[in-house]
Amino acid sequence: MIRAFLLLAFALFAFAVPASAQTLKPYKDDLFAYPALLSSEKGDRYRVVDYREMRDINGRDEVPEKRVHSQYVSLGVRSVQQDLVLKTDAGAIRHFAVGKTEGASIIVLYLHGQGGSRRQGVDDFTFGGNFNRIKNLMVENGGLYLSPDFSDFGDTGAAQVAALIDHYAGQSPQAKIYVACGSMGGALCWKLAGRADTGARLNGLLLLGSLWDESFFASPAFKRRVPVFFGQGSKDPVFPIANQEAFFRSILAKVPAYPTRFVRFETGTHGTPIRMTDWRETLNWMLSPAK
Repeated sequence: MIRAFLLLAFALFAFAVPASAQTLKPYKDDLFAYPALLSSEKGDRYRVVDYREMRDINGRDEVPEKRVHSQYVSLGVRSVQQDLVLKTDAGAIRHFAVGKTEGASIIVLYLHGQGGSRRQGVDDFTFGGNFNRIKNLMVENGGLYLSPDFSDFGDTGAAQVAALIDHYAGQSPQAKIYVACGSMGGALCWKLAGRADTGARLNGLLLLGSLWDESFFASPAFKRRVPVFFGQGSKDPVFPIANQEAFFRSILAKVPAYPTRFVRFETGTHGTPIRMTDWRETLNWMLSPAK
């Protein structure tokens, strides 16, 4: 009788724990943690992080910007990396899939910028090994990482990415879905937020050295209070940080409790956020029920 009661109590407790309580296990956290915090405000939602090219590129890379030192990468993850083609109504979508293509606990997509391709998001050695880290984080946590090609940064490209999301969400219906957009890829992040299908499905957006879009305020994602992370270099010559900071602050002006964070990499340039953003910290914040 006591045993039956304990089993029932355990089952009720397990049922009561929300899926959003999921957290990603550590993976090389000591190597990828942010350098010194220079300042913070708004309850730590806006942070200025120390960034130094000599330390964070020259000291981290065996060949600066081309090959990171070996301790930053684990290449066994390549055994579960596939180069695939998905045929959809929006066209054939070439993409890399790393991890569980069915029954994944979490799905993360990376959308490249102008001049990039699906290969950028799975390059183990560039950007300080940060893509290798997200690949390993997904595999170690029963997740799926996707890096696709797409036709453009407009409606056609957004439709293709939406079709990719729809396919893999169907294969993993319990998975939370997060989209990270590098540089011009951010145009697709905002378009996905505004679509009726993906705007109602996404669980977080990561803008990495990217752009802003006022249409976000009318989007399904904004209405659902989907978390948004901004990582920006203070010396970004492509998308000036002042514009992105102003957009971040405008979100909080409209909804003071909106789940958004901004990390300013002091002295960093355009590609710095792709190299330096702490994937695990950011995704765990988005997964947390107390954002």
